[in-house]
Amino acid sequence: MDSGQEYRVAELAQAAEVPVRTVRYYQERGLLSPPVRRGRNAYYDDSHLERLTLIGDLLARGHSLEGIADLLASAEMGGGVSELLGFESAAAAAWSDGEIDIDLTELIDRFGDQVTPEIMTEAIALGHLRVEGDRLVYYSGRLLDTATALVAAGIPLRALLALSWELEAAFDRMAFAFVQEFRTHLVQPVLDRPSPAQLQHLSRTLAELRPVVRQVADEQLARAMDRRIRIDLPEMSQQLSHAADAVPASSPADHRRETSES
Repeated sequence: MDSGQEYRVAELAQAAEVPVRTVRYYQERGLLSPPVRRGRNAYYDDSHLERLTLIGDLLARGHSLEGIADLLASAEMGGGVSELLGFESAAAAAWSDGEIDIDLTELIDRFGDQVTPEIMTEAIALGHLRVEGDRLVYYSGRLLDTATALVAAGIPLRALLALSWELEAAFDRMAFAFVQEFRTHLVQPVLDRPSPAQLQHLSRTLAELRPVVRQVADEQLARAMDRRIRIDLPEMSQQLSHAADAVPASSPADHRRETSES
C-alpha cells in the first residue's frame, strides 16, 4: 500500500462512480487487485481507483471485459495500454467541427415554415439532429450554416435532405476506402511488430493525416464539380438563352416609367 489516499470499498466505489458490487465483481475476475487487510477492515488505494477508471474508459471505448483482461495482462508484462488508449483517442476523435445546441425557434428563424414534423423526423433519421430532453443538438455548426445559406438561395430544405441521403452514401464509401487503406498500410505493420513505440507513432501519423484526408475529399469534390459543370453548362446556357429570348423587350417609355417609380 502506498502513502496516498486510502478508501473503504464504499468510498472507492463512490470515487470511481461505480456500484460496490462492480468493485467486488472486478476483484473476482482478477481485474482489480485485492485490498490490503488490517484486522477485519479492507483498504484500497489510488492504484485501485486508477485501475477502475482505466476499466471504465476501456468499456466506454467498446472493449469487452475479456479483452480488458488481456490488455491488463499485457500491461503487466510491459505492453502499452496507455499507448493503445492514445491510439484510440487519435482514431476516434470527431472529424466534424463540433455539435451545437439549437432550439426550435432558431430553426424556424433559419428555415421558416419549411420546418415541419416530417422534416424534423428526417433530419433525426439522417443523424443531423438529435433530441436530448428539452433541447435539440445539431451535429455540425458549419453544416447548419451551409444549409441555411442554401435554403436562403432558394433550394428547399426538403431537397437538401434528399441530397444529404445521396451524400451520406457517397461519403460512406469514401470513408470505407480510406479506413481500409489505413488498416492495410498503417495498422497491419504495427500488428506484425507491436510495441508501445509503434503505437505512439501510429497515433501521431493518424493525427497528422486528418487534414490531408479532408483536403483530398475537398479536392475530389472540386474536380467532380468541374466535370459535372462542363457537361451540364452548355445545356443550361442554351435554356437560359431561350428563356431570355422569350422575355418581351422593354420600350424606352417602360424604362422611364420603371426609373421614375424607383
